[in-house]
Parts: sequence; C-alpha cells; structure tokens
Amino acid sequence: MIEEELLARVLANVGIEQLNEMQEAVLEVGTSRDLVLLSPTGSGKTLAFLLPLLETFSGEEKKIEALVIAPSRELALQIEAVFRSMATGYKVNCCYGGHPMRTEKKALEHPPTLLIGTPGRIVDHLERGHLDLDTVHTLVLDEFDKSLELGFTKEMKEILSHLPNTRRRVLTSATEGIEIPPFTGIRNPARLSYLSDVKETKNLALRLVNSPVKDKLETLYKLLGELDGGATLVFCNLREAVERVSHYLEEMGVENEAFHGGMEQPDRERALSRFRNGSSNVFISTDLASRGLDIQEVKHVIHYHLPVNEEAYVHRNGRTARMHAEGTAWLILNEVEEVPEYITREPDEFFLPASGRKPARPEWVTLTINRGKRDKVSKKDVVGFLYQKGGLQREDVGIVEVRESCSYAAVKRGKEKEAIQKLQGEKIKGVKAKISW
Repeated sequence: MIEEELLARVLANVGIEQLNEMQEAVLEVGTSRDLVLLSPTGSGKTLAFLLPLLETFSGEEKKIEALVIAPSRELALQIEAVFRSMATGYKVNCCYGGHPMRTEKKALEHPPTLLIGTPGRIVDHLERGHLDLDTVHTLVLDEFDKSLELGFTKEMKEILSHLPNTRRRVLTSATEGIEIPPFTGIRNPARLSYLSDVKETKNLALRLVNSPVKDKLETLYKLLGELDGGATLVFCNLREAVERVSHYLEEMGVENEAFHGGMEQPDRERALSRFRNGSSNVFISTDLASRGLDIQEVKHVIHYHLPVNEEAYVHRNGRTARMHAEGTAWLILNEVEEVPEYITREPDEFFLPASGRKPARPEWVTLTINRGKRDKVSKKDVVGFLYQKGGLQREDVGIVEVRESCSYAAVKRGKEKEAIQKLQGEKIKGVKAKISW
C-alpha cells in the first residue's frame, strides 16, 4: 500500500480530501496482481490507476517504468494533467498524433518515468527508434474497449511485443461485456466493476421535447433558454451536423463550442478549455465527447439526434448525474421520430413556451496567452501575471490551463477588456506575451 504521508500529500496537491470507494478498492488490490477496472468516465479512475504506480517507481533517471496507452489525444492529455497535478517529482511525457514529432523526440532523449501515449504515435516512435520499452514494468490500457472500437488492435499488439519485462497489467473499460484478448497478457486479474445502468440512475431525469417541424434548430434554441445557463452537452451524429448547429447558435448570439474528430488538435483543446472553465455553457459534439474527456459538472445532455444504439445512449447520459450529482437527459424528437425501444423508461414531456428566452450568457471569458509549457510557463506564473500585471483580483480569475504553446485563463465577464489593455506588451517569465479573447 502507498504510504499514508505520501497519499495525503498527493491528495492535497490534486485538491481532494479523500479517495472514493472505487479508488480505495484499487489501492487495496495492490501492485502484485493484474487488474481489470470497469468504471465510467468521470469516476476518478485516472487517479485510481496512477496512485499505485508511486509504490513501484525506483526513481532512477532515464528509465521508462510505466506506460499508459489511451485511445484519444484528449484522454492522453487528461492523464498527463492528472499526474502533473499530483506533483510527485517523477518525469512524465505525453505522445499523441497532432503533436510535433520533433518536440516529442527531443523530450524522449531523456526518458520519463511515466510515458503516456496514443497507440499510433507510440508505434511511430518505436519504428523510428526513439523508444526503448525494455524497462517498463507496468502497463495500463486505459479505455481499452474504446481502443478496440477505434481499430487500434494492430498497434496495441505491436506495442506489447516491445514489453519483455512487464510484470503488471491494468486494463480499464467503460463497458461491462468486454472480452480480454490474449495479446494483452492479462492473467488471473483482480476484477472491480463500478458500472451501473445509466438509464436507471436515480439522479438522472429524462425529458422529451417535441419539435413541431423536422428541423430542430429553433426547438434547441428555445430549450437552451429554459436551462438557466447550466453546462450542456448537445450530441449530434455527424460532424456536419455539429458545424451546422454550432453556426446557427452563434448567429443567434449563443456562445458555444463545436467538437468533432475532423477538427485540428489545437482547436479541439481550445473548445474543451472554454467549456471546462465556464466561458461557454454549450458544447456541441459527436459521440467523441461521450467518453474519455475531462469534462466536469455537466447538468444537461441533449440528444439532438437520437443515438445510433443503446450503448451510445448510455455513454452519452453517463456525462451527467455522476457521483451523486443530479442531471437531465433531453430527447428532441421531430414528427417522424419515436422514442427508441431500448429506452424503457417513460420520459416526461416538456412543453416549450411559444416565445422563448435567450440563453444565459456565460459568467466567464477566456483569455488566450501565447506562452505555454515550451516557454517554461506554469499555472502559477499565469495567475501571478494576471494579478500583478492585469490588475485582476482572486475572484476575477477562474480555471487556468497551460498547454504546450499557449495558456487559457478564465476571467470574469466584464473584466476582460481592461485586463487585456494592461497586459498587452507585458512580460511573463521575462518574455513579452500577446493576449487575445
């Protein structure tokens, strides 16, 4: 078991008072057995599988000791962010498609203790001779079911063939009926399941809104006006639909973020940051956002398009009513659509007013600073910059995220213009910074 003093220090660093039931159970399993952890997104499983690693790290430099494979860029970055927030002193690197190969190669010249990556990018580094995984003793296959779904079986087999000395394997999944392929090497694992049927979650309300016409855009706009600014995920089935809905809402004066697999990685990161920090209350996405993203406190899930199947429905709804919080799932149906058979619970019909209210504006605005990790800028540097140079008070600054080449900071709406005027041309870590919003 991890030492109590170390555990207390890590929990203080990540900002939580105590572990939840699932995290406690993972620690109880220890580090001598393989583990299969079935747990929904947002349950704290990232911290759960990272904590036991601290018992196993030797502290030797230039030696990769643990490898975490994640199916998406966003999930890989999320895991990295959680580990960094633990402030353990161990080096971590994250490799993923869309990130400069040259930057990653340079970072890997001094191998991290923990390496996190997507399957394709890890294979790229192996083929170019940038990686030596002989020293890896622990492998984590996070969201393994999603990796299989996305067709990464070949890449994962290739990576595992380069792990001759792995002693422990951890597999996480958000799907109950997953079959574990032999190539994973998992033998006689401890099995922990914290999955529940989201359709029957007590804290999840299910409501139906009928659209009087086939095109649901106006109905969606009116519904958003009734939600009082609560964080809302709107799910569409196609990328083109995401763009269309986002453009319509933008024309109607509704701050929103579009998100789908066809977007460039910096645009996806910016959209996630703005939604996470409250600068946008509406996040429109394909099912890419149903799993593996670090999105907290979602109040509403709107099925603008009906899910393609029951599994998609469950994962979408799993974004709200989590960890004892309450949430609402909304079905928008036009005159030719019906409630799918797999939705066994009768939704409560919600009637929209004839003349809707304009959706509430977000409380925060995001400032983008063109300095990030590559400039050795930390979150503390950004906050100090905003306080000292921007004249902002503690209550004026919200969530701050530092990325590779830039930083995002939420500031109270109404304070952004004055802050930008004061900050333009000022230096952060001795270098002039450009600010935009």
